[in-house]
Amino acid sequence: MNFGKSIRLFLIEGIPDGRWMCELSNWTGKAYKIPRTYVKSSCDRQELKNTGIYFLFGKDDESGIDQVYIGEAENIYSRLMQHLSEKDFWNECVVFISKDNNLNKAHVKYLENKIYTLAKEAGRYKLTNSNTPTLSSLSESDGAEMDEFIENAKLLLSAVGHKVLENATGSLLNGKSISKFYLESSGFKANGSPTSDGFVIYKGSKISNTVASSLTKSVISKRQNLIDTGIIDSNLTFTQDFLFSSPSIAAAIVVGYSINGRIAWKTTKGISLKEFES
Repeated sequence: MNFGKSIRLFLIEGIPDGRWMCELSNWTGKAYKIPRTYVKSSCDRQELKNTGIYFLFGKDDESGIDQVYIGEAENIYSRLMQHLSEKDFWNECVVFISKDNNLNKAHVKYLENKIYTLAKEAGRYKLTNSNTPTLSSLSESDGAEMDEFIENAKLLLSAVGHKVLENATGSLLNGKSISKFYLESSGFKANGSPTSDGFVIYKGSKISNTVASSLTKSVISKRQNLIDTGIIDSNLTFTQDFLFSSPSIAAAIVVGYSINGRIAWKTTKGISLKEFES
């Protein structure tokens, strides 16, 4: 059962483009959302010199794909200052620390490994870490406490606009699973569901082997990228659940031509997505 949560956001500079401090009710953790341009001036936040875990967010210059680097440090501020000169791709970071400064090196190494694994499984962002972080050994009680820390961090990350740890089906329509929608004809057969972020096509769905010349270049490029990265295999079949920004883009990828996804996707009873929503 899910319970309501209270999140407290404090805009340190009093503007949305500045630094945010984020706290969750009844949790000893705390998050900072810091634009790259504010990192140097964040020496005024003494607690950022504590042990914690951090995310560097940015986009690939050529493809526009979301990227993330996940790291840990015993002095978060010093590590972020290093990344200003060492890593160019990022424009924003999100930092997690403990308000009572009870995180140690073993804790954050555990968090780094587990969070890296979740981000890789979710597949929403391209990970720029060169190696898989090492998993530290914790007692059963410490492990349970860190697992809870991860769940709360995931919630706050989503609240500040980064669903890096949420899998493609994590936020289904109305917060619960719904009937699948189908799109099939000679040469393709796919199924999926609407989510709060767009539309997810499920693993095993097969796309058409033909592409109309009228299909927009951006969709053609997206389709080819899915094939090049193995998300769609040589048999033109999805190897994993994959989230699209809209049902129409998802449908176009499947059929190979421009199409209104809200009309094309239908339940087994023939009800279109548009009819279902209204």
